[in-house]
Amino acid sequence: MVDVGKWPIFTLLSPQEIASIRKACVFGTSANEAIYITHNDEVFVFGLNCSNCLGTGDNQSTIVPKKLEALCGKKISSLSYGSGPHVVLCTEDGEVYAWGHNGYSQLGNGTTNQGITPVQVCTNLLIKKVVEVACGSHHSMALSLDGDLYAWGYNNCGQVGSGSTANQPTPRRVSNCLQGKIVVGIACGQTSSMAVVNNGEVYGWGYNGNGQLGLGNNGNQLTPCRVAALHSVCVLQIACGYAHTLALTDEGLLYAWGANTYGQLGTGNKSNQLSPVQIMMEKERVVEIAACHSAHTSAAKTQSGQVFMWGQCRGQSVTFPHLTHFACTDDVFACFATPAVMWRLLSVEHEDFLTVAESLKKEFDSPETSDLKFRVDGKYIHVHKAVLKIRCEHFRTMFQSYWNEDMKEVIEIDQFSYPVYRAFLEYLYTDSVDLPPEDAIGLLDLATSYCENRLKKLCQHIIKRGITVENAFSLLSAAVRYDAEDLEEFCFKFCVNHLTEVTQTTAFWQMDGPLLKEFIAKASKCGAFKN
Repeated sequence: MVDVGKWPIFTLLSPQEIASIRKACVFGTSANEAIYITHNDEVFVFGLNCSNCLGTGDNQSTIVPKKLEALCGKKISSLSYGSGPHVVLCTEDGEVYAWGHNGYSQLGNGTTNQGITPVQVCTNLLIKKVVEVACGSHHSMALSLDGDLYAWGYNNCGQVGSGSTANQPTPRRVSNCLQGKIVVGIACGQTSSMAVVNNGEVYGWGYNGNGQLGLGNNGNQLTPCRVAALHSVCVLQIACGYAHTLALTDEGLLYAWGANTYGQLGTGNKSNQLSPVQIMMEKERVVEIAACHSAHTSAAKTQSGQVFMWGQCRGQSVTFPHLTHFACTDDVFACFATPAVMWRLLSVEHEDFLTVAESLKKEFDSPETSDLKFRVDGKYIHVHKAVLKIRCEHFRTMFQSYWNEDMKEVIEIDQFSYPVYRAFLEYLYTDSVDLPPEDAIGLLDLATSYCENRLKKLCQHIIKRGITVENAFSLLSAAVRYDAEDLEEFCFKFCVNHLTEVTQTTAFWQMDGPLLKEFIAKASKCGAFKN
């Protein structure tokens, strides 16, 4: 169950009020406003009330939740907010309501008058069933069930997609390159807009000064333009930060582009990217991405439930995806984003079921459900024959050589260490590996023996990231021994670049004679021993 108490503003509520919450959203320039929906479908707001963003009919702040009668019983399904702030939401019936800051007509009612209470957005939307809304700093978008996209509000950079920079006072259908396309997902940066269509194509428009549209340049776009660099993949989800963008494909691959001042692209540096670059390549399949237009923080969740974060995290710049202890991406924004807003309307209903991936992970090494044990170094590892047969050709072949009644309940393993073999079996359940580089060498040996090519690549990534002056020659020897050419070249270059330090290590002088000669010869050709 998601704990809304991780957001500081919810400490104002009593335990009884917290227990009544079914959905919630924290918003505002300082995360000082909140809206929540109860199990009885009543809607409450509390907080600072900047620009009447609480919708209570006055401009008074309140630490005591106030009920929004106009929205009670409406079954809110999607909600977003801007920087004014303004708030836009849609209901399960497809109605759209908006209130708050309206200096640029972002409420879509044809005026620039402040919206002090929730009012239905009618122009062009009454005949549509809206299923998703998104807001930039001062513009808004609404996606209909039939895949039409509407936008309105501030348009100084073309973020409304109308072909001009004139503000759009009421919802206008976004067409041009989206004409005839069925839009299935939308997201807004501060002054940019993104859309995903049903064939996996991605389109962007609006401000592009940091490359957040992913078009290979930094010129603004007044109408939707396809992100051509993603032509070979099928994108399922898009997410926008303040000035950066994330995209998730149907194969669980993650791409990022745009501003990178805080490392929010996860590339390991702070250089902006004008075109999509793939990140988290050595990780397992990604199933969810998260970003928010008011923050420079990024987050992702993998198939086994691991949550990573990067970008601006409590003032620090985290340039590479960092594994957290969180169970959901929402917690990243509660604990590390600035401001500590929510990136989506949060459901706090208790999830009493596990996904297939989560169930498999939970049952690894479980004596209660296993039907097979491996004994390694005197220790047992409990597994399931069916899982091993499905996941690994080595075991498929092994088990086929036994009649069921002759199948051993315990299999002895003596060619690999316990940490290595346990990591291998756990990988078959989780698609991930957590080992130091020295143990990853042993796992690389196993992956080579069992012809597990993906695991072999994963081990190489772990070793590359963990290489040091002290272990460089040991890793080089392992790479040669296990025929890992890419890793061998990487380790060789590392050794050459740190030649003075590594030649002083014990591992260097303990290296196998022929291998040492080969290294010296190859390094000499590179001019490494000139001095």
